[in-house]
Amino acid sequence: MTDRVELRRAKATDAAAIRDLTRQAYAKWVPLIGREPKPMTADYEAAIARHRVDLLYIDGTLAGLIETIREPDHLLVENVAVSPSFQGRGLGRRLMAHAEMLARELGVDTIRLYTNQRFAENVALYHRLGYAVDREDILPVGTVVHMSKRLTAEGRHRTE
Repeated sequence: MTDRVELRRAKATDAAAIRDLTRQAYAKWVPLIGREPKPMTADYEAAIARHRVDLLYIDGTLAGLIETIREPDHLLVENVAVSPSFQGRGLGRRLMAHAEMLARELGVDTIRLYTNQRFAENVALYHRLGYAVDREDILPVGTVVHMSKRLTAEGRHRTE
C-alpha cells in the first residue's frame, strides 16, 4: 500500500505544529553542539508571515517541512526538518526537490542554504544533491557552511 502524500503551504494556525516538528527534528543536534540550533528557537508565526513554509504530510501526519525565502538572485532554504519517525525515507530529498521546483517557478537558477559544519550527515546529503560549499564562516557558536546549487533550464544542475 502506498502512503498518501500531501504537500501544502503553511497557514498561521500551523505555527505550533511547525515549532513542535522542528524541535523534534533538531533535538539530536543539541548534544553535538551544546545548544539549541537556530531553527529550534525561531519565531514560526513570523516565519509563516514573511517566508514560504511548505508542509509535507504522510497519511495525514505532519512529516516534514521546508522554509524558503525569495531573494533577488536566488532562493534561500532557511529550514528543512523531517520528523524523527519519518527520517530515512527520502523526505529531505523530496523537500529539496520541491525547493528546486519553486526556484524555477520564481525564475531564479540558484538555491542557497547554510548549515552547521558539525551536522556532517546534512552536509553530505547536500553534496550528494549537487550542492557545493561556497564558504565557511567561523562564528562564536560554531562554523557555518554556506552551500549553493545552480540549476539549468533542463532541471539538471551545475556547480560553480
